Amino acid sequence: MADLRSVLAERDFRRLFSVRLISQAGDGIVTAGVGTYVFFNASSFPSPSAAAAAFTVLYLPYSVIGPFAGVLIDRWSRRQILVFSALLRSAFVVLTAAVMASGDRGVPLYVAVLLVLGVNRFFLASLSAALPHVVAEDKLVMANSVSPTVGGIVGAIGGIAALGLNAATGDTERGAAITLLVAGCCYVAASAVAATMRRDLLGPQFEPGTEPGPLLGEVGAVVADLVGAARYTAQHRGPASALGATGAGKFLFGILTVVSILLYRNYFYPSSAPVAEGHVVLLAAVSAVGYGCAALVVPPATRRLSKRAVIALLLVAAGVVTALLGESFDEIAYLAFGFFLYLTSQGVAICATTVLQEDTDDAFRGRLFAFYDVMFNVSLAAGAIACAAFVPRDGRSPAILGVVAAGYVAAGAGYWAFSRQSASPSDGGSGTSKPSAAAQPSSS
Repeated sequence: MADLRSVLAERDFRRLFSVRLISQAGDGIVTAGVGTYVFFNASSFPSPSAAAAAFTVLYLPYSVIGPFAGVLIDRWSRRQILVFSALLRSAFVVLTAAVMASGDRGVPLYVAVLLVLGVNRFFLASLSAALPHVVAEDKLVMANSVSPTVGGIVGAIGGIAALGLNAATGDTERGAAITLLVAGCCYVAASAVAATMRRDLLGPQFEPGTEPGPLLGEVGAVVADLVGAARYTAQHRGPASALGATGAGKFLFGILTVVSILLYRNYFYPSSAPVAEGHVVLLAAVSAVGYGCAALVVPPATRRLSKRAVIALLLVAAGVVTALLGESFDEIAYLAFGFFLYLTSQGVAICATTVLQEDTDDAFRGRLFAFYDVMFNVSLAAGAIACAAFVPRDGRSPAILGVVAAGYVAAGAGYWAFSRQSASPSDGGSGTSKPSAAAQPSSS
């Protein structure tokens, strides 16, 4: 709160911060509205293929558009991007609401949602790029801390409000459409606030002779950078093993997410979509606590053990938890399951991010993290897609949970064996590490 008061003293920051909060409230409403429409509609039951399609739509924009967003953000007025991308999203939200009101759960729905999320990728990246133009350099760390954190909280509040509105309308197609229209109003409001800033306030600013080159050339450079990052990874065991561990964990996590959604809607509470939805909200809240606890558990753990040991142990722990709690198919046990699964998953991400920071040459670090971002999201969606053909409609499959549990254990053992010969000097046998780096969950 002290940091927030400090940066809120900046007038231009307050306006940019308001744009973020209003927009992220809309993001929370869209996510919850689409999720309840696909998975917790009173008149339908979700299928594994619907879950896989939803995951693809949710993560494809971040995987495909993300690396290329910066090319345009560094060319166009960022204030104009904020104004017009928010308006464009509101138009796409109206289109999505119309599709929902018709009861369509096919390709038109996913195309409409994909448009909303794709534009949002440019919007969020523009907010981050604009921040140094409205905050003094000595306050930039504070601003970077409070902006996404408070924005995430507001997004969660928007999601909860959307769930309440959707439940109040009976979890119907009409209720889902109304919920999304509320999000559209948020985007229009965010555009209006962004329009109060000067067109040139947020950059980009070019020094003489540093104007960007041809657009196609820069797009080609992005592709070349991603290919270069892949080659660098293949040639360096440390980064390769960290990326492999994270990718394997996210692939298995995607399978478990689909299984959990199907279990809650079609197995635990098949007769009541609102009750199923309420219990999933509780599961999400408990899981979020586990996610946050990773930031408390991992730094002291890496002071006693090497980061590669912590990654291996967390992956094995995820396998044990999946076998003990996941195989129970009990609602109460699944609360603990969600807590520990999110704790271990985020713990692996924290350590893997730190390993990549320490073991990657600075000349390749930016490209490697762009590649990491793509791989992270693709692996999650791939897990959801891969299991669609095997998961039963009610999600209850001891065999699949057993395979996932074994997969986590194998990933932990494989990572330990593959990375042993590549431990960095800072991560040597003594297990010493850089606490400041290990305590950066936001980077993952």
